[in-house]
Amino acid sequence: MSDAPREIEALIEMMAKLPGLGPRSARRAVLHLIKKRGLLMNPLAEAMQAVAQTARECLNCGNISTGDVCPICTSEKRANGELCVVEDVADLWAMERSNVFKGRYHVLGGTLSALDAVGPDELRIPKLIDRVTSEGITEVILALNATIDGQTTAHYIADQLDGRVNVTSLAQGVPIGGELDYLDDGTITAALRARKSL
Repeated sequence: MSDAPREIEALIEMMAKLPGLGPRSARRAVLHLIKKRGLLMNPLAEAMQAVAQTARECLNCGNISTGDVCPICTSEKRANGELCVVEDVADLWAMERSNVFKGRYHVLGGTLSALDAVGPDELRIPKLIDRVTSEGITEVILALNATIDGQTTAHYIADQLDGRVNVTSLAQGVPIGGELDYLDDGTITAALRARKSL
């Protein structure tokens, strides 16, 4: 504990719960916010209040939006038959940053995990299967992380959708600008197996 007033200490403790911030980083951030109260702290508090009141999960895909259904799901331009399945909203936003995918998304809310007792019903897999039928989906693109749980989830979904729709996954392997000497064995193996003609 420090000599900071209880309210400030409580703010530091709350900030320290954020990803990437420990107690020391949180303390520095709070001190900076206090120092720049008019420029940063007050607008930040107002923005956080607004988001706390308006942000909600899209009822269709699981994205974060300010309405019941997000703009991606309501856009007719995005209804091209492609559905990209991701683990969480951060993955959806990463895909959107690339500005390449023009279809719709489905956020699972995690991955299957026997150790953590996370089964298909704890995720949005039943909703995914319903959407494939109701939205006329022609391709499901599995954009799941290359972890054991991510790949287990991908195989489970592929099995559930077998014969209903074309199921693909993102390519895996050598990143652009990557040097083979710095890559792990699993990445090199995946890249070699996913090789293509030039």
